[in-house]
Amino acid sequence: QLQASGGGLVQPGGSLRLSCTSRGSTLRFYAIGWFRQAPGKEREGVACISVRGGSISYQDSVKGRFTVSRENPKNTGYLQMDNLKPEDTGVYYCAQKSLNDCDEDSDHVVAYDYFGQGTLVTVSS
Repeated sequence: QLQASGGGLVQPGGSLRLSCTSRGSTLRFYAIGWFRQAPGKEREGVACISVRGGSISYQDSVKGRFTVSRENPKNTGYLQMDNLKPEDTGVYYCAQKSLNDCDEDSDHVVAYDYFGQGTLVTVSS
C-alpha cells in the first residue's frame, strides 16, 4: 500500500523530491524510513523520521544534502534530495517502521513492516 514517487533523471548537483504515499491510514502512526538500492548492491537505509518528526536520522553519505519530512494528515512522507551525486543513483523505497520512533535499527530492513514500490533515481550528466 506504500508507493514512492518522484524519481527521474537528474544531472549531478541537481535536486529531486520523493514522496511516499499510503492508501491506508496507518502510516501516520509509524516512523517512515527511506532506503535505496543501487544495481548489484544491497538495499541500504538512507533516512528515518519519527511520527512527530522529533527524531530524524540520516546515513552519513547524505547528511547535509537530503532532508526527510512528513505530513501526517495526508499519510505522506517526503525525501528532499539536493546536490545529488552519481553515487546516489538507485531505486528508492519508503517503508513503514514497526515502531513510531527512529532508533539504532532504523537503517535495518528487518525493522520495517512494509516496503512500498520503489522509484528510480538516476544521477548522470
